[in-house]
Amino acid sequence: MSPAPPPRTPLSFAAVDLGASSGRVMVGTAGPGVLELREAHRFPNRPVRAGGTLYWDVLGLYRGVLDGLRKAGRAAPRGRLASVGVDSWAVDHGLLDASGALLGNPVHYRDGRTAGAAERAAAVLPPEELYAATGLQYQPFNTLHQLVAARGTPALEAARRLLLIPDLISYWLTGEAGTELTNASTTQLVDPRTGDWARPVAKAFGVDLSLFPPLRRPGDPAGELLGEVLEECGLDGPVPVTAVGSHDTASAVAGVPAESGRAFAYIATGTWSLAGVELEAPVLTEESRAANFTNELGVDGTVRYLRNIMGLWLLQECLRSWEAEGLAPELEALLREAAKAPALRSVVDAGDPAFLAPGRMPARIAEACRRTGQPVPRDPAETVRCVLDSLALAHRRAVADAQRLSGREVEVVHIVGGGARNELLCRLTADACGLPVVAGPAEAAAFGNVLVQARAAGAVRGDLAALRSLLRATRPLRHHEPMGDQAAWRRAEAAVCG
Repeated sequence: MSPAPPPRTPLSFAAVDLGASSGRVMVGTAGPGVLELREAHRFPNRPVRAGGTLYWDVLGLYRGVLDGLRKAGRAAPRGRLASVGVDSWAVDHGLLDASGALLGNPVHYRDGRTAGAAERAAAVLPPEELYAATGLQYQPFNTLHQLVAARGTPALEAARRLLLIPDLISYWLTGEAGTELTNASTTQLVDPRTGDWARPVAKAFGVDLSLFPPLRRPGDPAGELLGEVLEECGLDGPVPVTAVGSHDTASAVAGVPAESGRAFAYIATGTWSLAGVELEAPVLTEESRAANFTNELGVDGTVRYLRNIMGLWLLQECLRSWEAEGLAPELEALLREAAKAPALRSVVDAGDPAFLAPGRMPARIAEACRRTGQPVPRDPAETVRCVLDSLALAHRRAVADAQRLSGREVEVVHIVGGGARNELLCRLTADACGLPVVAGPAEAAAFGNVLVQARAAGAVRGDLAALRSLLRATRPLRHHEPMGDQAAWRRAEAAVCG
């Protein structure tokens, strides 16, 4: 039986894209040769510290989603949404009781409750065995470490369901629970070779996998908006919800406008920088584990082989600190001054866990420079230059290591996400990597989200390469050729790596 022909007119899709500092509801319009995206609603994501614990305000986020869907319905042509998809950051989750009620606000991955959990986990299963089974890099806040830290707590004891953040939002929208695979692969409880639960790992740690609803894959149906949601948002039903790459990086990598047949690396930039290559199979070697590379699952059975880097969090925290001190420098002016500052005067390790917690970022950067015998930045512009040089250096190391460990040589680096707007960062990354950089789109996660929905609805067709071809044909992109002295970057790398 031949597939149904695509619709005569493009369809509209709502992409709910929740980041660590803000949420967005975007309206995407897609059809043969057509791909457009516009912002319907943007809202802040402000964590809350209470009783010594750092929480996500997940009800505030859900309120923002509902407001966004209302505006999305108004923005869509003919006021009709063909589908809704939800993506967010990874590892964090909500616990539900037997009635489906939320057992408290989800805890933020930057909270200190996982201190020591990795060491307790290593006593159960050595890190090399855990990596060989799950392929996930060490992070102190991995979901598995969160569950180790929560063992014996009343909330976990009472829980009958564990829903990762995008699955929780989808559950509230539809009343149907599922566990989307790309995000599940960040829990350290999934075998990346099979795309199923790593049951021996779960058994070793006493994790009851029945807490997780059945696995879904990008493109699978995830229910329909409940009647109360339709009424709240002023939408005409039925409106299906479609599983997308619900880890925002999975959607962002699907939204990389790569040319078919041209080997590429990607850097998805935002609060974090996720730098790596797309593979068909995971790399589970001990050398890969030692380099702290992760194997997360992507759209269409791909593997996102990448390293997590602290990312623009460093710059965001510097700006917050200066604002709290009453300085409030304007970012664009700072970037112009940073571009004039001496190159590679001081660099820090952008992956250092010392930068993970919020607060005092300029002082901590200065301390790191002092500790390594480098000049301390003298003003905000030099601090920003230090941050961007350091991020470019971390991108260089990640791209080089990804090629070496995977055996996949690359010809071009794609920068997507918020950092694609930062021309200085993109230029420095091209110089550091010694490779051409293609910057854009900044809203790659939303584009990837929309493209998966559009394909599931029949509005567009084809494999991942075809989806990327549509993206490349319809979006403006910026190109940066490498310049400068590679020897200077090698010296800076030696200063950071010893």
